[in-house]
Amino acid sequence: MDTQKEALCRIISTLANKNEELQTFLETVNTTLTGLQEESCKVTSELEAELERLSSALNDKGAELRGAIEEEKQRKEAALQKQLSEGKCALLSCEEMLNCANKTLMITNEEEFLKAAKQIKERVTMALAFRLTTRPAVSENMTQFMVDFSKERVGLQRLHFLPVPRAPEIDASSCVVCDNTVMVVWQPAEEFVVDSNTVSRRIESYELEYRKTNCDSSMRAAGEACWEKIPDIRETQVTITGLKFDYRFFVVRVRARNKAAVGEFSEPVAIETTAYNFGFDVATAHPELRVQGNTITWEPQGVKGHDSRLKGKENMSSRNATPSPNKAAGSRSGRDRFAGESYTVLGNQEMSGGCHYWELCPLADWKSYSVGIAYRASLGRFDQLGKNTGSWCLHASQWLQCSLAAKHNNRAKALDWPLPKRIGIYCDYDNGDLSFIDVDRLHLLHSFKTKFSQTLVPAFTVWCGGISVTTGLQVPSFMGKFLSSSRSFSNLSQ
Repeated sequence: MDTQKEALCRIISTLANKNEELQTFLETVNTTLTGLQEESCKVTSELEAELERLSSALNDKGAELRGAIEEEKQRKEAALQKQLSEGKCALLSCEEMLNCANKTLMITNEEEFLKAAKQIKERVTMALAFRLTTRPAVSENMTQFMVDFSKERVGLQRLHFLPVPRAPEIDASSCVVCDNTVMVVWQPAEEFVVDSNTVSRRIESYELEYRKTNCDSSMRAAGEACWEKIPDIRETQVTITGLKFDYRFFVVRVRARNKAAVGEFSEPVAIETTAYNFGFDVATAHPELRVQGNTITWEPQGVKGHDSRLKGKENMSSRNATPSPNKAAGSRSGRDRFAGESYTVLGNQEMSGGCHYWELCPLADWKSYSVGIAYRASLGRFDQLGKNTGSWCLHASQWLQCSLAAKHNNRAKALDWPLPKRIGIYCDYDNGDLSFIDVDRLHLLHSFKTKFSQTLVPAFTVWCGGISVTTGLQVPSFMGKFLSSSRSFSNLSQ
């Protein structure tokens, strides 16, 4: 009976997973269908607009050529009309002189004849008929305006859609994951270069999409992030910065774009992005600590919020009105909660091997906090960080005076360094290293060297004010110089 129930439960689990996968698949198909319809309308509209522009360009060119022919025709007509007019005038003048000459021949008086002949000679010398060229000023030839659009017709007949770029290929071996950045490299899609009479359709840019997932497939599981887009990439690589690695894989895909066409996406590639992620175990939080998202704030019971007089250290009445960390009384409700003077909360992810890194930033109104690691089982409800053999921490305070100290096993080592604004915590479980870094100044504040014997959890103490914790971070590359350099480990180490 029990065996059959277990088998049935496995079948139910398999069917549930398949059901979720099919629902995601159907959602993807529906989205693709909608996109297909929208894209078809878009490209059809663009085709009509392009044909209209082509027709307009042909009409404009036809008008230009017809105008050139008409202009030349009018120029030649004007020249010939001028010649016709001048020729007619010369002909009339010539006929008149011919009549005069014939009449002069009939004159019998010698004196009158000589006088008339002289006049005719002078008129002939100045006559337009003898100064006018007898060849047409222009010819009827208009062959310079002959056209042959056979090549253009062939080109029009060869009109087709733009060549769509092929999908690039992501070079997974060249992709780099470092310092919470991902550099993605791909082989360029082929470039289309056609003959010299047409325009080259080279790749103009690339478009990359990425998303985070806990599985290495391209299918998006329910609840996982959608694709995020990086457009207009001019190189065959891109570096994505400022990432939080809160999923196991970083899936990327890329496609090429030419002047007007965009190609298909490349095959998605899943890049593993390992980092230490944790939240706060709110069941352990002291009753006067408020845990919200990645922040921890101290909210003392019995008063309305933070006492603003805490900010004036010189105001002695404000000091008396607010209990110090060593005198405050805490609630003891809740079996797993810290209580009393231990304003502590633990992380919810254990460390049992490997290297881990996270960061802490104090909020603007902070007065005192501690950050470190602890054996979960070694801390009692009233234990404070750094005051037993199972916890190590860095303690910072600006209550009454500024101080910075490393604490372990109820011993403290004062650190001569300004209070950091951002602290990096590095834990190498296998080698027994715990280091605290001033990230802004890239300074090693303190290192513990020990041998861990139990699973560890991050631990935080906050009194008056608050802190913000950042997880999902890789071990940064700058840790290399601290780990490789010679260090003097604290005498608090075990």
